[in-house]
Amino acid sequence: MAAKANALGEYLRARRQQVRPEDCGLVPGARRRVEGLRREELAMLAGISAEYYLRLEVGRDMNPSPQVVEALARALQLDIKATKYLHQLASPTISHWDQSVLDAAAEGLDELIDQLPLPAIVASRYQDVLAANPIAQALSPGFTPGQNFLRWRLLDPAARELYVDWEDATDAAVSGLRELAGAVPDDPRMQTLIAELSSASPRFRESWARANVGYRLGVLHLRHPRVGDLYLSRNQLIVPHAAGQHMLIYHAEPGSDSARALEELRSLSAPAR
Repeated sequence: MAAKANALGEYLRARRQQVRPEDCGLVPGARRRVEGLRREELAMLAGISAEYYLRLEVGRDMNPSPQVVEALARALQLDIKATKYLHQLASPTISHWDQSVLDAAAEGLDELIDQLPLPAIVASRYQDVLAANPIAQALSPGFTPGQNFLRWRLLDPAARELYVDWEDATDAAVSGLRELAGAVPDDPRMQTLIAELSSASPRFRESWARANVGYRLGVLHLRHPRVGDLYLSRNQLIVPHAAGQHMLIYHAEPGSDSARALEELRSLSAPAR
């Protein structure tokens, strides 16, 4: 698919279409045929030739210098995560990982999260759940080890019942996947997942086209069938030297109704003694 052949150009095009001319001090004009900036407008803002920018977007040149990447990031008004992602696309790291590294939690992490009182999972860069503590599995069926939590969140009707703001929850997971994909834009397994979800889920296609990068700060509102409403914040911890593995930990404001609901859920999920 196009994302595999020209991830850099796809991303530049998606972000260009989201920047309004007036946000850059340009006069939009009355007869515009494109959304966002024109190619030549972005090239002008970045201080590069329109011909060179065209080569980048259509994939005839896929390795711009760091200086050009920084100029494009400023012109596109990218944040820190999106700028890092753009650099990764321009200078991808070629890595060949043993499947055991990709499909099993890094040593000791499964035991570590079992000791946490909060819902916590270890996920691969493909968002496959490699390990989850009991309270996380009680919180969401999508956090069952072996499950791809993004696929579950997009395609299982139960996810719409669990996540009160399902669109926000899916956006968060899709932008998280894009961040993880940036380091390996030519990974066949990642591209197969993107193609599968693009075919199966209009919601994925819509969210992926926005090209947002990285998990955002914010509060997820869940309506759990056993403990009721929960308002949870999420923290992501990247596991070093583990091919994109990361931990996701969910927590509530201390003393809140959500914190009490989490404690009830932890009691319900505790193994019988």
